Amino acid sequence: MKTHILVTDDEPLVRQSLKETLRYQGYNVTTAKDGVQALEILKNYSVDIIMTDMKMPNLGGMELLRQVKKQYPRTQVVLMSAYGQIENAVEAMRLGAVDYISKPFEDSQITDLLKKIDNNGTSAIENGNGNGSSNKMAVLPQKHESSSHKFFKVLGKDEKMRKIYSMIEAIADTSSTVLIHGESGTGKRMIAQSIHQADAQRCSHPFIEISCGALPETLLESELFGHVKGAFTGAIKDRAGRFELANGGTILLDEIDTCSSSLQVKLLRILEEGDYERVGDVKTLTADVRVIAATNQKLEELVKRGSFRGDLFWRLNVINIDLPALCERTGDIPLLVQHFLDKYNLIRTTRNGGIIESVAQDAMDMLMRYSWPGNIRELENTVERACILVRGNCLQQKDLPDSIKVSNCETQSRTDKDCFSLKSALKHPERDIIADALAHTNWNCTRTAAYLGINRTTLYNKMKTYGIKRGSGR
Repeated sequence: MKTHILVTDDEPLVRQSLKETLRYQGYNVTTAKDGVQALEILKNYSVDIIMTDMKMPNLGGMELLRQVKKQYPRTQVVLMSAYGQIENAVEAMRLGAVDYISKPFEDSQITDLLKKIDNNGTSAIENGNGNGSSNKMAVLPQKHESSSHKFFKVLGKDEKMRKIYSMIEAIADTSSTVLIHGESGTGKRMIAQSIHQADAQRCSHPFIEISCGALPETLLESELFGHVKGAFTGAIKDRAGRFELANGGTILLDEIDTCSSSLQVKLLRILEEGDYERVGDVKTLTADVRVIAATNQKLEELVKRGSFRGDLFWRLNVINIDLPALCERTGDIPLLVQHFLDKYNLIRTTRNGGIIESVAQDAMDMLMRYSWPGNIRELENTVERACILVRGNCLQQKDLPDSIKVSNCETQSRTDKDCFSLKSALKHPERDIIADALAHTNWNCTRTAAYLGINRTTLYNKMKTYGIKRGSGR
């Protein structure tokens, strides 16, 4: 894993220059405008080295150094200062700084300094190999390993998730609109929050979210843009909308696919021009807001059907993030299980059973084989249920919900998912193979097509040919 450096400086040009220099040298870089923001980042993100300016508003470099050494002792700190006072250097080293550099400095000085730290220092990120208490216990990630795979509050070390983290870092300091697509329960909201938190300019401003599908059209328009007194029955006073409240920050429009055509026009206007009016008002307002939209639908298909505006889709789809389903990143399941155990074990502290310390290997195998139609949300609910109901300190296979056990019994009757491949199973009637695959994936056509090794259009055509519908059986 790349060394992660947090550059903290109140000068935007210094931050950007160092960020570009360090990234060119192969480092993973995040920026903060002062010590307060740096500490917020450290709460959610594992950092190897902090390069911080000495003089900053709110919280300066020396105080940041003190707090980092107290809370994150394995994180290395380099102080930067335009003042070059020897007493500052002495004090910084006494407090635990790994080095001190005076501004202005050359790129080569930074390169030499970081090479020295890499060779002699201890990285905050360690690759631990935890061992279970016996060969029948699943190996759960150690706490320090979990933190090394945390991107803000998002957990995952799967390659697909790493690509998403890299994309977030690349777009963090831009104002580009982002469209997040993923099945229900895959963590679209947390990805949106991570984009907001990674943005050095907007993270100190509000993150506002709204579920477009939870409100009727008339109320949704008022929630988004606000209204003036008397605009409609019940409008007893002026009210600011979500775009106004999010000014300077980020707004998440969840379930964007549910917006009506008339509302889509108004959203297109605010995306293109930044202008809008409160309901019942003629005064034009301007919003400086980064828009992130989220959906579990394929908007391209809705555009083809005429239920979603193509011009709005292309305006939203500047940056596209496609979140994988949990069954596509099963290697992250032990990591997520440990995280949720840490979270929900707290509710067991008032009981005499103690906490759940381990997971039996056969139980973990069952969790890994399950298709998780509810994704991470379903996994979290499963762990929470275990922390409430399980007696003892080990989660056993018998403690898992019946739905998971039944699904595993069906799965175990097949050797592996390759048995769904049409090429390897031509001896079986094609209709039965497709019907079995649909049942296995809970009628998720995208996943079914992947299992069968065909594209979705082919799957739809074959379902139509064979008259396969939900509930039709084999």
